[in-house]
Amino acid sequence: MYNTIIFDVDGTLIDTEKAVLGSLQKMLKEDYGKHVPPEELTFVLGIPGSRSLPKLGIQDIDQANGRWNQYMNDFFHEIKVFDGMKELLETLKSLELVQGIVTSKTNEELISDFEPFGLSGYMTYTVCADDTVKHKPNPEPLLKFLEVSGADPETSIYIGDTVYDYECARDAGIDFGLAVWGCRQPERISAKHRFEKPRDLIRLLG
Repeated sequence: MYNTIIFDVDGTLIDTEKAVLGSLQKMLKEDYGKHVPPEELTFVLGIPGSRSLPKLGIQDIDQANGRWNQYMNDFFHEIKVFDGMKELLETLKSLELVQGIVTSKTNEELISDFEPFGLSGYMTYTVCADDTVKHKPNPEPLLKFLEVSGADPETSIYIGDTVYDYECARDAGIDFGLAVWGCRQPERISAKHRFEKPRDLIRLLG
C-alpha cells in the first residue's frame, strides 16, 4: 500500500509539548514581560516560530526564536520518544520502506532536539523549515520531500498530529495518518487513517 512513510517530529516521533510550551512561556516572561498561560500557547504546536511568534506580538523574530531555542535546553529533560516508536521505525526498516521527516523545526532545532534520541539513522530524507520558503499548512514542505526523494505521492503517507499536518498532506496529494498518541483534539482533525499507537501503522502495512 505504502512504500514511503513520512513523519512529522514534534508530537509524532517525540513528545515535546511540555518543553515547547514551557520554554516559550519562559521566554515570553523573561524577555518580554508577558505572562501567558500554556493553554493559550498551544496554537504554536506544529508551525515554525516565524509564523507563531508574530501572533504573540513579537517583531524581532530571529532574536526571539534564538532565545526560545536557548530556553528549550532548560526543558530538554521533558522531551521523550513516544512509547513504541523505536520498535515501529525498526520494523519499517526491516520491511525496506523509505522513511523520512517533514518538520517545522529548523535544521539547528532538529539537531538539538531530535538527534540525541538516536532516531535520525532511520530517516533517508529530511525536510526542515530551512528548506522551503513556505511552511505547513502550505503543501510546499511535502512537495519538496517528494522532489528530493523521488517518492510517488500515491504510495506515500504523512504521519502527523496537528491540523497543519493534515492540510499540508491534503494539498500535496498525500494520504494522511493521524498520530492520535500525540494529538490534543483528534476528533477535530480529518485523516484517512487514525493510529492510536505507533504499532497500529504496522497493522495497516500488514
